[in-house]
Amino acid sequence: MLSIAHGATGALIASKIPNPFISIPLIIISHYVEDRVPHWDIGQGLTRKKKSKMAAFLEELFFDFPLSILFVYFVFQVGNPLDWHVWLGWFVGLLPDFLEFPYLFLNMKFFPIKQLAVLHGWVHRSTPQKLWGILPQILVILIVLVLK
Repeated sequence: MLSIAHGATGALIASKIPNPFISIPLIIISHYVEDRVPHWDIGQGLTRKKKSKMAAFLEELFFDFPLSILFVYFVFQVGNPLDWHVWLGWFVGLLPDFLEFPYLFLNMKFFPIKQLAVLHGWVHRSTPQKLWGILPQILVILIVLVLK
């Protein structure tokens, strides 16, 4: 999934369940549940060498990642005092991807990075069809907007 879907889901869960002992496990589980749904994301094409690691990294850094921050800010923070639960939820929603980064982009293949990346890869379902792969993410974003 794109960062905007994972970050928004994490922020939503944390905003509704501010107890981090409950919300953090739920947010991590939600990340893997969302990744199980076939989807398109920035890394699409890396394994088949249709996209370079640098291109994927730059797209994530300058497009997907900032959009997730802006979405959470405008949906959860505008007009409200700073809520650290929301931002912790956003961060934890992206944590499995952050932990996979060294394995994918820096070629670090040691414990526990490798094991987390293998788990993430096992759960992750991608589709090369951009339209069908973005629809589930739009649905996630709409659900977040409705439940907010």
